[in-house]
Amino acid sequence: MPLIHSTDPDFRICQISFETLLAIQLEAEGRGWATRWSSVDALRSQVKDGSVVLQSLMREERGGAVWGFRCLVLFSVVDGKGAGGIATIDIDPARFESLERLDRDPAVREVLARMFSLASGGISMISKK
Repeated sequence: MPLIHSTDPDFRICQISFETLLAIQLEAEGRGWATRWSSVDALRSQVKDGSVVLQSLMREERGGAVWGFRCLVLFSVVDGKGAGGIATIDIDPARFESLERLDRDPAVREVLARMFSLASGGISMISKK
């Protein structure tokens, strides 16, 4: 699976509803994809109901056609006292294309890509010296 960079035409950052994330989860379950939560109940136990932000990360191709997209999902954690979580989920290409983009402006795209990079590497609250 090749990585998708911020200059790639398939790079996109989208804000989606919790209901859309649940639909993506159900599609992934139905297709038997491994990169998903183990169940809708498992997703509900970790992801707080509300909007989440999604970024394309990798593209899987088979026979010259895009078979799926692996995306990062940034969300508020259930009972996390304001903490966020980040996970990956596979998305069908048709669903992926239907998602509304937040990253049309190149400067915004770079900032959002940097935020996802920091989040996936781990963010800690620190005391200033």
